[in-house]
Amino acid sequence: MTRVLVLGAGVSGVAAARLARSRDMAVTVYSEGPSLGLLNEGFSVAGGEWDPVLLNGVDLVIASPGFSERSLPIVETLESGLPVWSEIEFAWRHLDVPVAAITGTNGKTTVTEATSAMLIESGIDAPATGNIGSALSDHVDEGHEAVVVEVSSFQLRFCEQFHPIAAAITNVSVDHLDWHGSEHSYRSAKARIFLNQGEEDLLVYDADDLGASSIVSGARSELFPVSGDHLPPGGGGVDHGRLVIGEMSMSIGDLTSNDPTHLVNLAAAAALALRMGASPEAVVKTAGTFTPGPHRRTLVARAHGVTWIDDSKATNPHAALASIRAHDSVVLIAGGLSKGLDLRPLALEPRVRVLIGIGDAGPLLVEAAGERGRLAGDLVNAVEMASQLAEPGDTVLLAPGCASFDQFESYQSRGERFSQLVRKITEEAPAR
Repeated sequence: MTRVLVLGAGVSGVAAARLARSRDMAVTVYSEGPSLGLLNEGFSVAGGEWDPVLLNGVDLVIASPGFSERSLPIVETLESGLPVWSEIEFAWRHLDVPVAAITGTNGKTTVTEATSAMLIESGIDAPATGNIGSALSDHVDEGHEAVVVEVSSFQLRFCEQFHPIAAAITNVSVDHLDWHGSEHSYRSAKARIFLNQGEEDLLVYDADDLGASSIVSGARSELFPVSGDHLPPGGGGVDHGRLVIGEMSMSIGDLTSNDPTHLVNLAAAAALALRMGASPEAVVKTAGTFTPGPHRRTLVARAHGVTWIDDSKATNPHAALASIRAHDSVVLIAGGLSKGLDLRPLALEPRVRVLIGIGDAGPLLVEAAGERGRLAGDLVNAVEMASQLAEPGDTVLLAPGCASFDQFESYQSRGERFSQLVRKITEEAPAR
């Protein structure tokens, strides 16, 4: 009997444990925190401080993203010679349907959702799964015709045989140095999405992103570049007011946004969906109504000539800079947990008229911004300060460039709190 140790009792860890047990494997789950639910399900559970004795007699370790590649459990497992797989790798080995996979520093959730929606509109049962919320392991025995998987660098780091027939790299900028330890390790993990692809497989990438373009140069896959502002040779993008993917095209005026980021995401999704069997008619119909999820450049309010935008999902500098550059004059609210990244480009961006710092990284950002910097500390003070400093024509933008966990449970709760505060202050503010 195969003996499996699962590191982590979160969504992916629990799903992997259930799948392993369904395949008659002996499963132990190690969790640093409470795991009463697992005990109630009859799993063997180990807790508290890590002890390498847990590796004794184990054949396979399945690692959750909560354990960085530099964490003691991972390091000691690798030193022992035992195989370490991510939940994605483990689940894929039990799948018998085609897989489309999407990774990238930013935009991967949007592309995953859009690709799945295009396939479903075509009558193909292909749910969005993976890093997007539901674990891939939960879908193994559900009888789908295909799956669309969002994969993070954490999950890709411990993939060995994972083989999507269609894959996309939305963009690659430095992120998660606190987990990977180096930029090289982060980029190497992203590149594993096409590790097992061959010439018959599709690899979509943002032609305008230097990180993505450099990584895919070593792929054996069929490359398909996409762009949000032009039509790259041999790929998909914008041409004379239309979004063109192969022989299929649609008027940009019929889409929900003409933002280049939205267009390049739709182009990537369309390329993936078409390769996976979607009909051109379904792709066009879906693209015409598709909008990204909440807290992604979401309009919250317009009042007294000032626009308020929630982009709480911009949890790294790359995403925040792209968001800032979509506007001419920005009052930026930024800060949080920096994840070891260089935040100075946010403070130095010319389109930022005022920078309001929040959270752990707030003081560093404000110092780098010089005379344009204002320290608020928390989001309540930041919104109040922004309402006083913003002038007609400005965009007050929550694009933190950081994780939220110093002050919030998630980027969603941060965005929701921002929206609540903005609506309250704009409704109460007297006309100027």
